[in-house]
Amino acid sequence: MPANKKLQKASFGMGCFWQPEYDFSKLPGVVSTRVGYAGGHTDNPNYKDLADHTETVEVTYDPNKVSYKELLKNFWQHHNPTENQSSQYRSLIFVHDDEQRQAAMETMSQKQKELGRLTTEVLPAGDFHQAEDYHQKYVAKQKGEA
Repeated sequence: MPANKKLQKASFGMGCFWQPEYDFSKLPGVVSTRVGYAGGHTDNPNYKDLADHTETVEVTYDPNKVSYKELLKNFWQHHNPTENQSSQYRSLIFVHDDEQRQAAMETMSQKQKELGRLTTEVLPAGDFHQAEDYHQKYVAKQKGEA
């Protein structure tokens, strides 16, 4: 029997980060989620000054319980990857390694055949700047679950 894989991270831009964070947090095998800003070049972005960053959900998951491809399936199902959006709300898959890049490109190719032109980008995961506390678990708080 192969050794258990360690916890891994996945990061996605899907428009406003509130609902995607909630959706990912409900998946079995997801250990934690947090929202923040990624993909830009400005130091210390915040909600009032994102500059070129994108609202991003960072997912920590147990690959022994949920696969990266299952996370990608959730990504594609829970936002519109065909809309042109500002940099704040772009459709992005931030990949943390070559295995994630390959899976992201495969699923993007499949989705492109289904939907035609996509605006989704696949970029290397870089710095993640955690969003302000009031953004964390926002939907769960509104539902009285947090």
